[in-house]
Amino acid sequence: MLRWKGGRESALPPGKRVVLAVPGDAVRRCVGARGNACPVAAEVPGRSGSARCEECARLERAHSVAADTRADDPQPYHVYLAWFGPGMTKVGITALRRGSGRLLEQGAVTFTWLGRGPLMAARRTEELLRAALRVPDRIPYDAKRAVRAALPSAPGERAAEVAALHARASELPGWPEALEREPLEVVDHAAVFGLEGLPPAAGTVRELVPGGAVEGTLLAAAGPDLHLRTGRGVVVLDTRLLPGWPLTAAPEDGAGLPLPLKPPPQAPAQPQPGLF
Repeated sequence: MLRWKGGRESALPPGKRVVLAVPGDAVRRCVGARGNACPVAAEVPGRSGSARCEECARLERAHSVAADTRADDPQPYHVYLAWFGPGMTKVGITALRRGSGRLLEQGAVTFTWLGRGPLMAARRTEELLRAALRVPDRIPYDAKRAVRAALPSAPGERAAEVAALHARASELPGWPEALEREPLEVVDHAAVFGLEGLPPAAGTVRELVPGGAVEGTLLAAAGPDLHLRTGRGVVVLDTRLLPGWPLTAAPEDGAGLPLPLKPPPQAPAQPQPGLF
């Protein structure tokens, strides 16, 4: 689902024709922070994934859970394990009220909850698992993209690493008493994202440019990434590149410049250490 300024939404079912164009005289502007417009409407780089100037990015991060500035946050949090491909499992936390929304945003192919509790208990558990199981709290998007077209086809195979790590995590001492543990229940998003039979990508859009356009048929939507079948092959469009541009649904004069692509990312040479 794409959400536009003003509240309009565009559904993204498989097979949908997607056309996005940037007017030739367009400039990408900062989207502001915390629901407020950027006071100077600063120009931001086309390759930026946040579409914020330095000052607005600082303000936005200062109020985020990741910044560890909200120790008194009263709402409960989930601790989770998320899997993006062979050897790529991460641990993280998300507000309980968000359900699986954060996992969908990240493009997690499978995940399971580990526990729930107050923010600081969830954060301590996250750190415990990172150190004990040697799993990161972030997986680069290029790494996720590199393996999407070659994931195991059987749900049981996709769930195996998460299940094994959940078992190991359950045996660890030192869990905060305030965190309520949760049993293994692997959720699989492969069908939700449309990953079955997904062909490899020929490239990923590097940035949007004035006068540029992309047109294609949607094959899959995982996290912020749209996999589009275009005249240049399958192209991945990271929708985080869109905010800040005055986009239109058709190129000027019926034609637009092809958006610059970067080569498809390479799959990691070695599996993530410490899984088994």
